[in-house]
Parts: sequence; C-alpha cells; structure tokens
Amino acid sequence: MAATLRQRLLDVLVNSKLVTREQLEEALARQRRTGQRLTQVLVGAGWVSQRDLLAVLSRSLNIPAIDLAKYHVEPEVVRLIPERVARQARAIPISRIGTRLTVAMADPMNILALDDLALATHDDIAPVIASDADIAAVLESVYPRAAAETAAGEPAAAPAPATGEEGVIDLSTLQMVGHEAPIVKVVDAMIADALQRRASDLHIEPGERDVRIRYRVDGDLQEAFRLAKSSQNALLARLKILAQLDITDSRLPQDGRFRVRFHDHEVDFRVSVLPVTHGNKVVLRALDKRNLSVGLDALGLLPSSLKAFQEAAARPYGMILVTGPTGSGKSTTLYSVLSQLNSPDRNVVTIEDPVEYQVDGITQIQTHADIGLTFSAGLRSLLRQNPDVIMIGEIRDSETADIAVKSSLTGHLVLSTLHTNDAAGAVTRLVDMGVEPFLIASSLALVAAQRLCRQLCLHCRVPADIPAAALKRLGDLSAVKTPRWYAPKGCPQCGQTGYHGRFAILETLTVDDAVRELIVERATTDQIKTYAIAHGMRTLRQEGLEHAMAGRTSLEEVLRVTAEE
Repeated sequence: MAATLRQRLLDVLVNSKLVTREQLEEALARQRRTGQRLTQVLVGAGWVSQRDLLAVLSRSLNIPAIDLAKYHVEPEVVRLIPERVARQARAIPISRIGTRLTVAMADPMNILALDDLALATHDDIAPVIASDADIAAVLESVYPRAAAETAAGEPAAAPAPATGEEGVIDLSTLQMVGHEAPIVKVVDAMIADALQRRASDLHIEPGERDVRIRYRVDGDLQEAFRLAKSSQNALLARLKILAQLDITDSRLPQDGRFRVRFHDHEVDFRVSVLPVTHGNKVVLRALDKRNLSVGLDALGLLPSSLKAFQEAAARPYGMILVTGPTGSGKSTTLYSVLSQLNSPDRNVVTIEDPVEYQVDGITQIQTHADIGLTFSAGLRSLLRQNPDVIMIGEIRDSETADIAVKSSLTGHLVLSTLHTNDAAGAVTRLVDMGVEPFLIASSLALVAAQRLCRQLCLHCRVPADIPAAALKRLGDLSAVKTPRWYAPKGCPQCGQTGYHGRFAILETLTVDDAVRELIVERATTDQIKTYAIAHGMRTLRQEGLEHAMAGRTSLEEVLRVTAEE
C-alpha cells in the first residue's frame, strides 16, 4: 500500500506539471542520498513552491491543507501526542472532538506514522496537510515551550540520544543530538548519570511538592537530585514510552523493559511503575550483561568456595541452591554458573519471574501466573524439551520444590534459589515444603548462602585499628597472625563513600554422605550446621573476615552483612 501511495504522489506531481520528469528523477536521487522527504527536496531546490505543492496535494488526495502559521496550538492539545512520536511522524495535533483527533502532517500519506499516532493516542486520526517548514517551526517552538512548562526547575542536561537498531538507545550520542525537548534530555542524562555512578537501581519518587530521584549504588540508596513537581507527568510519560507501556493508564501497576547502549556495551533496564499517593513511582533496575559472561572464576570467590562450586557444576545431575535475602546477588551467581555451563553440547533452559538477563544460547521462559504459566506448570512443560541444565528463578511453593528435586534425580542439573539465612537452613526449608528427606538427600549437591559486601576503594582506604566493641563480636582470633584491617575514607573516585563495587561472600555447604545421613534422619538446621563447620565449612562471617584481613573490605562491613550470626 505504501508503494501505491508513493507512486500516486509521483503521478500527481508530474501530471500537475509542477515539476518535470527529469526534475522528479533528480529529486528522488537526492532523497536517496540525503534521507530527506521528497517534498523537502523539491521545495529546497526551488522547483516548486510550498503553497503550490500543498494545493495540488490537497486536491489530488482529497485531504484538507491548512496554513499552520495561522493556528494557535494549545499546549494541552499538543500533549495529546508524545513529543517523540510527534517528531518522528512530523505531526502537530490541532484539535480533538470526541475520539477524533485532527493532526497536521507534512506527509499525510505516511501510513506508519498514522498508525503510531493512533496507537499513542487511542484516537481516530484525521490528517490535514501543512508545510514541512511550518511543522518544523511549530515542533521547535511548541514542544520545547510545553516541556519547559512541565519541567521548570530541571537541571541542565545533555541532549537526547539517538535510537539505533531494535530500539536500543545509544547514550554515546548524548552530545551529538540537540533537537529533543528538555524532559527527554533530562531522562536520558539521568540514565547516563546513573550508569556512570554504577547504580543498580534508579528510583523516581513523586512527592507532594517535587519529584525525588535516588540511585542505589553498592547497595545503598542515595539521593541524586530533585525535579519540579510540574515535571512529573512528562517524566512518567517519557519513561513509559521507552518501556513501551500504556501512557494513558496511571491507575494500575505496569512492568516493562528497554535497552540502552552505554559507551561500548548494552545495558537492559527493567521498569516497574506503581501507583502511589502522589502519582506513579517508577523504579528502573539496571541489568548489565557484562556481569554474566565472567564465569565463576571472576566472581572473586575464595579458593575453597570456588572449588566447591566448580565440582558441583561439573556433575551431570543434582541440585545446586543459592540462598539469601533479596538483593544478595543470588541471580548473578546462578547466571555465572550458567555462563560456564552454556555450550553447544548442552540444552540450558531457565524459568524466571521475571527474566532478568537475556542470554544468547539459553532458552528462557517468563512465568505468567495470570494465564496459568507458573513455575510448576512451566517446569512440567520444559521437562519435555530434553533439557540438560535447568535454572529455576526461585523455589516458592511445595509443588515447584517437588518437581525440582525429582528433576535433579532424573538426569538434570538443577539450579535455583531459596530465601533462607544460611546454607543449612535450605534443607529444613525444603522439608517444610513437603519434600521427603530421602529425596533431598539424594538430589542436593551443594547449598551456598550468599551476601554482598561492599569493596573498599583502593584509592583511599586507610589502615585501621579494631574497635573494642567489634573485637567482642568476632570471638576467638587467636589463630590469626597479626591481622591488618582497613577502613573507608572517601575520595572523588568512590563518590566520597569509601567503597567502590561489591563482591560475594559465600557459606558453602557441600552435601557429602554424612550430611545426607543427617538429612534423612531429619536433623535440625543447627545440627547440620554444627557438623558442617566441624568438618571444614566456613561461615559467612569467617569468609568475610578473610576478605577483610586481605584489605578487600572493612570489618564494619563484614559485621553489617553478617549481623544474623
């Protein structure tokens, strides 16, 4: 259809004798070289006037033509179309009656643009023709003015990024593009700033008088800046457009995702929108794929933990569990194991809620409980897909636990997570879920309890003495030869926090024959843990202390993340 409309335009121009066939061919050649619209080339070359062109097109296409310069476009009407969509479609909304939106367009035959406008507004689009110059002038005058009204008080920001293939936003072009509205610039600069500061999450929180922006860096939530309350709606609309969410619905929670290119790599963002008292709160979770391809060797584990993981991952079947609270890095550890196992001779399948990282070579399933695709239902189906390795995002219920355990006994290596405080607690948690102890004993290969410790900034860490209060909490250190401790100080390299990055500490329980016997006998968590420690298992605090004595983190940080012990 698009080809038919294009040919119709060419025929109209020639038959009206506005241009010659030779001029038209030259205009088409220039269009291919420059990427301009055909009407722009014709008018720019002086072969036809804008007024004559509009008059002929209006008569031939039976679409009204207007002089946009004589219209006063109200900002409220302008905001009916998202700024990004308006620029791409070269369109300005003129009026709205019921569900009929009249839109001035430089190219009213652009079917894709008409579809985009209808999708963005949920209205019936009635196009009228306006000159390209008038459209450009209104875009530059009205949208920046409207955005300035909504974004008053915003900090100066870099220009908006270009969009590349598959909707990937290239943040490296922030200094190259200068035509977007202020709110677009603010959002893109905010994302770039958050990534530059190594933020894992961005919180956009509407308040009564302003909008607070906070970043979570190395596990700590820090306020970055605040925006004027009047910027709230425009900010929300921009983020929803990026995540391909419904910009008209602010009453229900929504989830989406988008991708940006930052420097030389891509970063996925998971978007959560939640209605709150003063509007919609938005949380962006940054998912940097560079964290996945490192494998176990680059996680910074102590040799004993690394060896235990490698031996368990080398098994053809069995179950590996990683436990810990939300935000303790369990998923990253499991993805690192998957990265090591991901090879052409293995069928690796994951079932997650949600799929956090998209990994080439791995089949990934997103659960949808509202249509019946739960963890347990998905597991039953994927077992028919001949998997070698199965990763379950989380074991949440007895049915999922039962299927996971039985799958690990029938030739599959199963990886998953549980919410328990320590490694031994995973055993009793599975028993509480109704899994028979003899099945747990037969299937379980390794359990690792995990926490994330902040890493001292190597540019500013300073030697420190052990506080007396901390010594009491450490217990017997008689076996340690003159331990040397370091403390955070703060410098520009670490944002004055004293820490730069995080690493995992693990309490690794290898399930040997003696542990299996304890499981079958329904031993308590304390009994299993006592036996494991007596036979070489290092607790989370012991692992953390070794890192602290190596100068990697501070004693206070170890005590903070192992407060349960």
